[in-house]
Amino acid sequence: MRQVIRFIITITLLNLGGAQWLPAQAPARPIPYPVVPPPGFQRAIQNGTRTTTGEPGPNYWQQWTDYTLHARLLPDEKRVEGSARIVYHNNAPGPMAAVALHLPLNLHKEGARRNDQVEVTGGMAIARVAVDGVELPEITERDQGAGYGFEGTTLPIALPKALPSGGSLEIEIDWAFTVPQRGAPSGRMGWNADNLFHLAYWYPVMAVCDDVVGWQVDQFLGNAEFYLGYGSYDLTVEAPEGWVIAATGELLNPEEVLRPAVLERYRAAHASDEVVHVVSESDIEAGAVTASSEAGRLSWRFHADTARDVAWSAMRESQWDALRTPVGDRDGDGATDYTLINSFWRSSAPLWAMEWKYAAHSISFLSEWLGLPYPWPHMTAVEGGGITRGGMEYPMMTLMGDYNRPDATEADLYGVTAHELAHMWVPMIVGTDERRYSWMDEGTTSFNDEYASAAFWSRPEPVAGANEDYLSTARTGLEGEIMRRSDYHYYESAYRTASYSKPGATLSTLRALLGKEVFDPAYRRYINAWAYKHPTPWDFFNFFADAAGMDLDWFWRAWYYETWTLDQAVGGVASDGYTTRIVIEDRGWVPMPARVTITLANGQVLEREVPVEHWLSGKRRAELIVAGGSPVVKVEIDPQMGFPDIDRDNNSWRRK
Repeated sequence: MRQVIRFIITITLLNLGGAQWLPAQAPARPIPYPVVPPPGFQRAIQNGTRTTTGEPGPNYWQQWTDYTLHARLLPDEKRVEGSARIVYHNNAPGPMAAVALHLPLNLHKEGARRNDQVEVTGGMAIARVAVDGVELPEITERDQGAGYGFEGTTLPIALPKALPSGGSLEIEIDWAFTVPQRGAPSGRMGWNADNLFHLAYWYPVMAVCDDVVGWQVDQFLGNAEFYLGYGSYDLTVEAPEGWVIAATGELLNPEEVLRPAVLERYRAAHASDEVVHVVSESDIEAGAVTASSEAGRLSWRFHADTARDVAWSAMRESQWDALRTPVGDRDGDGATDYTLINSFWRSSAPLWAMEWKYAAHSISFLSEWLGLPYPWPHMTAVEGGGITRGGMEYPMMTLMGDYNRPDATEADLYGVTAHELAHMWVPMIVGTDERRYSWMDEGTTSFNDEYASAAFWSRPEPVAGANEDYLSTARTGLEGEIMRRSDYHYYESAYRTASYSKPGATLSTLRALLGKEVFDPAYRRYINAWAYKHPTPWDFFNFFADAAGMDLDWFWRAWYYETWTLDQAVGGVASDGYTTRIVIEDRGWVPMPARVTITLANGQVLEREVPVEHWLSGKRRAELIVAGGSPVVKVEIDPQMGFPDIDRDNNSWRRK
């Protein structure tokens, strides 16, 4: 209503004869007000499932699901037929009259709500839904009794009887779909060249019911990604012989699906520190990769535990490189543990010849950097040229482009590898809600992959002041708030900045603010505290405020809730021959300590700081005094570039 009143007053003034406009006054400095968590989070604090220190509470709970999935690939028809037995365990403190599942591929149905254009393939055709052995009807209206319905990309099920706390139920679903060429959208899954399929978001998956939101059933509109719970997966993929299947989880029957020579090399790779060419071009040309069967089809079986999703690839002409890489001491026995690195790539993607090396380094580095050893038996990278141009993450798997564009470099492929593999920690281990808060996984991952790249290429550690991806957008004034819902940014550039570069830069800013001696161990404790759990933004905020021992609401408000920018400047330097007065101005709206380096003519360097509390009091200027001694010849704000200042031209002064 306030905006409407202002509009009416403005119109009235414009209609006054002879009215004169007064020049706009410079806005007063905004003072960040406290961050107030939403009611659901506050109730979680009261219920003891969350804490004000950012740790999970003593009463924290979350759901668990056991999946038994079967997929039948029909390559010539570009079709998958699936069946699922889903056992859902209710760990919530109350009963449930209904449950909900996600059907992401219904983004491809005619008339579906979506933010991007996609191929229309019909989505998922559900043939059967049963609960505890009772087949349910499709219902079209609420209060029609037990049954299932379709609400965009969700499948709500009204249960025949309530599921009590501590109880479980069994859901059986049969379905089929046509595989989009570049699906879900923009190449998160699909097929290419009649020799590659990548299947993600291909099965009905339980929606998350948590202690803050309850059932989180936001629609999949094609941009913001996924919020998924944890469980176990038993997956069987049936495909024609000649097709190699890679999937989330451990391959349980390699001796049944691989030729003896390939099987021998596959097993050797598990103990090899050097790359093993499990499948070479000569194997492919000879048709000597998979076993054969009378029916001409093979069943590949996989198992994954404590995972939040399962994906798989079917490949007919992909080379396969593999080796082990160290991940640290997983089980606390003092010995180094390893995981298997798999790289599948076609000869049409020559940069991929070294992908095994990039993946191995990324997993080893990130295991140490994040203080949590990679937990699963393998990490598999699949070259997906023609499906995706960038990359997409899944538990234990990533699909990435061929990087055949003329300007593509090894650094580009390493960068996307480090990014997608860093997602194994967030959101695959630290289970954030990507649908609402994409920055929690993409921003954190952007922060992590920059450190991995710096280590691989022997570069200096990244600093927020050099993050031009964020700064260039900030200078245009077209960024959106980090805390805006992921699907509702005004511009694609605003979404990408708020999801990737700005939160990545802001983590670097927080590291510079607190010092790496405080930030790094706190960051690792956060990763471990929320491993296989579901943190919210307010858990993240509380965790670091507690670790820092200080109120950081001003930081969260200024950087995460607003689109304010930082612009500190040397406003002037004056000397009477004995005393030098240095004016520091804060021309932006983000309050941050001004860290000033003062160089004297005799080479002495002084370090001074204008504390953030000075700016939080509403002031715009501060004065630093240097008395006596050698003249001041240089003044520079934040020479370490720890903070992302939008105008560094005014950050320094030199004596002429």
